[in-house]
Amino acid sequence: MSGSVLGARLLRQSVNWAKTRVAMRLLISFAALFLSVVLLQLSSGGVGPLDALGGLQLQFSKAEIGLLGSAHFLGFFLGCWWAPRLMGSVGHSRAFAAFTAAGAMGLLAHTLGQHPWFWALLRVASGLCVAGCFTVIEAWLNAKITNQSRGRAMGSYRVVDMGASLGAQLLIAVLEPAHYLSYNLLALLCCASLLPLTLTRASQPKTPDAPRLRPGLAWACSPLAVIGVIVAALSAASFRMVGPVYGREVGLAIDQIAFFLAAFVLGGALAQYPLGWLADKYDRRWVLIWLSVAAIGSSALTIALSGTGTAGVMFAACIFGFTTFPIFSVSAAHANDFATSQQRVELAAALMFCYALGAIASPYVASMLIEGYGPGALFAFVAVGHLGLIGFGLVRMRARPTVEERTSYVYAPRTSFVIGRLMGRLRERGGARRK
Repeated sequence: MSGSVLGARLLRQSVNWAKTRVAMRLLISFAALFLSVVLLQLSSGGVGPLDALGGLQLQFSKAEIGLLGSAHFLGFFLGCWWAPRLMGSVGHSRAFAAFTAAGAMGLLAHTLGQHPWFWALLRVASGLCVAGCFTVIEAWLNAKITNQSRGRAMGSYRVVDMGASLGAQLLIAVLEPAHYLSYNLLALLCCASLLPLTLTRASQPKTPDAPRLRPGLAWACSPLAVIGVIVAALSAASFRMVGPVYGREVGLAIDQIAFFLAAFVLGGALAQYPLGWLADKYDRRWVLIWLSVAAIGSSALTIALSGTGTAGVMFAACIFGFTTFPIFSVSAAHANDFATSQQRVELAAALMFCYALGAIASPYVASMLIEGYGPGALFAFVAVGHLGLIGFGLVRMRARPTVEERTSYVYAPRTSFVIGRLMGRLRERGGARRK
């Protein structure tokens, strides 16, 4: 082997080793934040299905169980709005501690009373905790990463977030509904999320300005994206908050409901790469329309397989997650195609506002439909929403042509109003892509 070839190989190896060391240092530096994310997801992701199953055991009406899910998203909306302002007043760590305390108190107080309206008030506190804590984490993460490390950091963050969400659904299999030990365990996980972030030696970053909330900006950029985000909320919030009721109605045991909910999250995770590729290659309006067609098909499949046994129900849940989970991210990518770089942070907040509105209303509506028409009404409700998205998408395709230069598709977590600070530069980093 010649000296020049050997030198080139050694140079490549040293470069690869240097990149690996940078990636490892990056992961270690964010380990505290990621551990807090895991603990928060396990706590907050478990309380929704646990409340639904507990409500069934305590003989709450299905409408009252839906009210609990809607109350959670009301708290989530309030937390998204308030968290940036609280960070500006007291700093990241104290704001995180305040929101964690609200979540822990909401969990522990479940054992003090068993009235649905009392539980709904407690779920407002849990939603406030989720939005507030994730706002702090994402603001901290955004302040620490650079443009060179943004892709790796966000990739790791999304994997941690999705993996913890999947684990939270599986946690239901070992939690007894309406039992104080179950809520104590979730409260302990919530409190434990304080430790990694508050004990880290890393200095607190400078507090970012709160994004202005301009819902009209999302509509001005893309009316189709707004409707897509609302339909995404209708699908996800209804399934995750009322899905346990559906599971019990079709004969699933509690541990099977845990896998039923996890199958939905797994399907959504598996969809990210192929749907991202399609969204970057083809007109995103057609991707949204065909996703909605597939979502209607998966809703019909879920209803058809409801009486075929556990395996059929699990398979249908996975397909349902695959067809509905990516709609939010595709809609957000489509809206960003029509936004300037300066608008992207406010656009992300506006889209999250629209998502929160849809998520507040949908669990209650879905639960009332189940109470009146049976478990299949949940997926009929979702199918009607996607039918509306198809019709609106076809109308919008006549209103204006699509853009030739597009931003990169990015899986966008639905966690806080400040997520746009993390996503905006990542979209631009991938460069504009041609249709």
